[in-house]
Amino acid sequence: MPRHKAAVAAFAALVLAGCTTDAPVATAPQATPATSAPGSGTGAQSKFFVQADFDAQLAMRSQTPEGPDAKPWEQAIAPKMIDTAQYKKDGPYHLCFSNAAVNNPWRQVGWKTMQAEVGLHKEIEEFTALDAEGKDDKQISDIAELQAKGCDALIVSPNTTATLTPAVTAACEKVPVIVFDRGVETDCPVTFIKPIGGYAFGADAAEFLVEKVPAGGKVLALRILPGVDVLETRWSAAKVVFDKSGLQVVGVEFTDGDAVKTKSIVSDYIQRHGKIDGVWMDAGATAVAAIEAFEDAGQPVPPINGEDQQDFLQKWKDAGLTAVAPTYPTYQWRTPVIAALKILKGEEVPEMWNLPQPKVTSESLSAYLKPDMPPLHYALCGCEDLPGFPEGWGGK
Repeated sequence: MPRHKAAVAAFAALVLAGCTTDAPVATAPQATPATSAPGSGTGAQSKFFVQADFDAQLAMRSQTPEGPDAKPWEQAIAPKMIDTAQYKKDGPYHLCFSNAAVNNPWRQVGWKTMQAEVGLHKEIEEFTALDAEGKDDKQISDIAELQAKGCDALIVSPNTTATLTPAVTAACEKVPVIVFDRGVETDCPVTFIKPIGGYAFGADAAEFLVEKVPAGGKVLALRILPGVDVLETRWSAAKVVFDKSGLQVVGVEFTDGDAVKTKSIVSDYIQRHGKIDGVWMDAGATAVAAIEAFEDAGQPVPPINGEDQQDFLQKWKDAGLTAVAPTYPTYQWRTPVIAALKILKGEEVPEMWNLPQPKVTSESLSAYLKPDMPPLHYALCGCEDLPGFPEGWGGK
């Protein structure tokens, strides 16, 4: 995901089905041809895959971010700062937000965090947010509606990548736009905010399985849905890692993020193959369901990845799993509000705001496990210092 999503830069003409990250510049690198290692089981490479972006994100994993130590949502990795003097204006301010949805726990935690961040800033006189309910056509309408409400800055988390690009492009002509979480195929937003990205997430999980699963072991890959940039890059990175390994990917299945469907798929593969030696997931919300399929079958849970959702972290600890949790930190929901205010005050911001993206390991598990928070809470919310925590996030 470079400048505004170089990962999909070469595919502005694609019509996508579907969730998060990159966009293009005119000279963006061409995508790597769709190839697959013989017998790898991973299929063709995603059309979203861009080798340069893959290399850049994996390199960022070892780079030290700039910014306040205790505030990762204000940090940036290798930032290229840009001048925003043209947007400077006196407050108070009216900020607007077009949200893709609050249709999963990750987005619900993030939305609570964003609202609390807004509450910290007295210079924000009005905050108008519209929820697209996971519908492209509604979000296109929402963005048009917000432009008529006198917004001083517009924050957008796009529902899908290509389909929302024209609406965001039109908005850029009228108001400074900040895009975060999911990308669009245009450079026009003032800044694009994201953690390192999907390649880093996918590689972290796949590398863990390569380390923990014996050579020749059978791996089941579980994805949510196609056509979403950050999810496509998660899988495309995992494919690169698996294709170089001695592991067999015996299935790549879409779960729609549904726990019942996830459990059913895993159960079917256990019955079909007798044994599954590892499970890779492009998102961890249904990781516990996958684990339960092994338990129901009376089999040990193989090495698996989830995310920083509390139910998975708790299961990991209680069952003594061999696991890892790459993250896509929900603290990123604080950053667009901070960025919008910087822009309206004429302060520099990173053109591509790459936030740190930690992973939870067995060594750090205890630091992220928070028993007083609800099962669907995400540990990397960055919300512990916000007013109303923990009750506002469902905690005790």
